[in-house]
Amino acid sequence: MNPAPVSAERILVVDDEPEIVALVVYHLAKAGYRVSTASSGQDAIELARRERPALMVLDLMLPGMSGFDVLEQLRLDDSTRDIAVIMLTARREEPDRIRGLSLGADDYLTKPFSPAELVLRVGAILRRTGGAMPSGTADALVIGPLHIDRAAMAVTVQGQSVDLTPTEFKLLLTLAERRGRVQGRGHLLETVWEAAPDIQTRTVDMHVQRLRTKLGAAGDLIETVRGFGYRLKANAPRSV
Repeated sequence: MNPAPVSAERILVVDDEPEIVALVVYHLAKAGYRVSTASSGQDAIELARRERPALMVLDLMLPGMSGFDVLEQLRLDDSTRDIAVIMLTARREEPDRIRGLSLGADDYLTKPFSPAELVLRVGAILRRTGGAMPSGTADALVIGPLHIDRAAMAVTVQGQSVDLTPTEFKLLLTLAERRGRVQGRGHLLETVWEAAPDIQTRTVDMHVQRLRTKLGAAGDLIETVRGFGYRLKANAPRSV
């Protein structure tokens, strides 16, 4: 199964701060968007030309090439001129904001920012520019007998409700949204528990064990990757 609905728009996140990228990608993917990333201006331009994203979340301060330069090149190229752009910056000076908007930015957010607000602004811009919001099916993930409803924070297995704690639900959702890809224990600690990746890795193991037990027939979907972490199977036959 595809990790996002076919109608979900692609968003390109451009920032050289890994923690910012991880935060933005997590929340956009959770909202149902397909997300690509770049850490430099040149990579961003090449990806934009190749993937034609509906929107770019663009940091102002990039190595070698500023966000202003990237935006200017996007607007000069017929193949990328229509890509919507939200600029991110730690600089609050009005001249910077005016320059970005005059170059063709659609919106401007200063760091630190609320990820929820960013997702809302992405949706508002895509509605305004004619890009599609993720369809309602983006709220549901179906993997074999497992059904996850993001909006209701509800999980069923073979039609039977599964009672999960908020942390267990977040852990399952993280694995499901990235199914088929191995998730390291440290990465899961950062994403689910927002903890330093070098401590309490046993916490992940204990929660996965409880999660498997609660999921019953769907517990086997969570695979252990020895010495690294866990992976949720990308494909599984649906129950009948």
